[in-house]
Amino acid sequence: MPHIIIHLSGQPDPQLTRKVVDTVAELTQSVLDKKLPVIAITVQYIGAESWFIGGQSLAELGKSAFHLDISITDETNTKAEKARYLRAIFDAMAALRGDLHEVSYVHLIDARAAAYGYGGRTQEFRHQQAGV
Repeated sequence: MPHIIIHLSGQPDPQLTRKVVDTVAELTQSVLDKKLPVIAITVQYIGAESWFIGGQSLAELGKSAFHLDISITDETNTKAEKARYLRAIFDAMAALRGDLHEVSYVHLIDARAAAYGYGGRTQEFRHQQAGV
């Protein structure tokens, strides 16, 4: 866990996809202390002509953008860790895409442990079984 959805502007690019996935997975581990075997990431591309910021398409602006949603179990990360993650993700994406628009979002979704999980078990169940 966590589950991460990344939207990238532009046409599908397998090399960029791999770089983004590797970078996001590494930052998710190093900043949020999440374990790689349970990090799930999906990547979707949206054409620059279909992505609008301030009423103008990215194609018109000559920019790229991204949106990243990450679902994490509530109370497993501090505000400071989340702020560092948001900054690190934005900086990493800016390095991968030099024309990145500032209005690219990172959304950390704090999901209740009893309402979130994988493999048919909630995070709350896992927490209780761990005896923590």
